[in-house]
Amino acid sequence: MQIRLLLLIIFLFIINHCYCQADNFERNLMDYNFDSDTIKNRLARLDAKTPIDIYFTPEVEKRIKEYLKEMLGFYKDNIEKINYYLPLFEEHLQNNQIPTEIKYLPIIESRLDPTAVSKVGATGLWQFMFYTALENGLKMNSYVDERMDPLKSTIAATKYLQKLYKIHSDWNLVLASYNAGPRTISRAKKRSGGLTNYWNIRPFLPRETANYIPSFIATMYILEYAYEHGIDLAISKKPILKTEKVLIKEKFAFDHFSKFFNYPIDSIKILNPSYIHEIIPGQNVNSVRLPINIADKLIENEDEFYIFSNAEFDKSEKPLPDLYSIDSKLIYKVKYGEFLGKISKKFGVKVSDIKRWNNLKNDNIKENQKLIVFPKRIPKN
Repeated sequence: MQIRLLLLIIFLFIINHCYCQADNFERNLMDYNFDSDTIKNRLARLDAKTPIDIYFTPEVEKRIKEYLKEMLGFYKDNIEKINYYLPLFEEHLQNNQIPTEIKYLPIIESRLDPTAVSKVGATGLWQFMFYTALENGLKMNSYVDERMDPLKSTIAATKYLQKLYKIHSDWNLVLASYNAGPRTISRAKKRSGGLTNYWNIRPFLPRETANYIPSFIATMYILEYAYEHGIDLAISKKPILKTEKVLIKEKFAFDHFSKFFNYPIDSIKILNPSYIHEIIPGQNVNSVRLPINIADKLIENEDEFYIFSNAEFDKSEKPLPDLYSIDSKLIYKVKYGEFLGKISKKFGVKVSDIKRWNNLKNDNIKENQKLIVFPKRIPKN
């Protein structure tokens, strides 16, 4: 009996010792990751492999330590998104001679949410404003907002980044311009007396832009050294879904597709976030992204499906609006006593759409103010 008791005590001692050793190792690892010299050395290695100037500054060190405390949970919880989106970004950045490290930019911009919309209307993974999106080839109309299309918005982002580099010839200033606009950066250069290095003009930038590059570097730092921070990017809970696009001949709603093929509507939404009303116009110009096996079913049964979908549309109490493209834009002058709700009803659009098209922060408008409208109907009077 005494021998058994002695063995049990020894066993418990060993277990406790192992736990303490593991706890001490974890604490030492955390201290190591927060160590200034470690951060400085790692940043130097990052700087050596990218054309983006990476500096160890008090602001950068502070942001890295903040992110190590506050953001590790986000990265660990979103490994699948990181593994899904970052290779897409990297491919198109590489093909356009843009530093591949800029693949981390959408993490700051949207937290890798393709449907993200900011308070000022910036939309999608890359957070494009309305006119910037148009200028870089994205389509927006009553049904489609391509800012929410991961592939098309990434291609547009590479175009925009190339334009910004032609203006500033410095990748840190390109990133700052992406946040604040190229004119803001040019004004900061003038106010600084003609300096052109981001860190030199930083005091003359808006606070958000001044903190933008440290945030970018901190994000890049943690994910480039993900394993050292306990983020195992090699492990993904789910295999990456293989998908393909199918050209659409006739208009249909996500709900129709879900019913006909017994496929979850939420899965269609996730794969096709740019269709803002969950309706895909036909005309052989739009496509739907689906898992390969579901895409095959659509191709095999498309005639029967379109008959079913048309019948579902016919059941609707009100006919769906026709597709209006960017060509239908009109400039509307506000009349005395009008408000956004009245104007939205007049043209068959949402108040939120009018605010988004005109970058309105609130519902306040005034007489003779000019508004951009993409009408779904044209009033008689």
